[in-house]
Amino acid sequence: MNKLIIYTDGGARGNPGPAAIGVVIGDKQYSEYIGKATNNVAEYSAVIFALKKTKQLVGKEKTKDLDIEVRSDSELMVKQLEGEYKLKEEHIQKLFIEVWNLKTEFKSLSFNHIPREENILADKLVNQELDSREGLV
Repeated sequence: MNKLIIYTDGGARGNPGPAAIGVVIGDKQYSEYIGKATNNVAEYSAVIFALKKTKQLVGKEKTKDLDIEVRSDSELMVKQLEGEYKLKEEHIQKLFIEVWNLKTEFKSLSFNHIPREENILADKLVNQELDSREGLV
C-alpha cells in the first residue's frame, strides 16, 4: 500500500452549531460528534482525525512510505491547505498548523477538492452522527 485515498467531511447545523465529522479511509468508516463548531472547524477536524487514524491503522513506521490524498468537498479548506487562500481566523490557523505538522509524518500529502456528489459516504456519516445526537434516528 503506497497510496491511500481518504474522503473527509465535516458539517455543522447552524454555523456555529452542533457539528460532526465523517471519514472514509479505504474500506473503513468513522464518524464522530465534535460539539458546537463552525463548518470550517468541522472540515479541519475531519482531516486531523483522518490523518491521526491513518497513522494509527498503518503504524508509525509505515506512514513514512505512504502517499496520502485527502479528498474533500470543502473548497475553502482545500484552498487554504494548498496555500491559495489566506487564513485570517486564529483558531483556523491553529488547525492548519496541526494538519501541517501531521503532514510531515507521511511521504506525501495532497488535498483535492471534489464535488459533493463524489463525497456522499463521508457526508452521510456526518449526517447520521448529527441525526443520532438530535434523536432523529
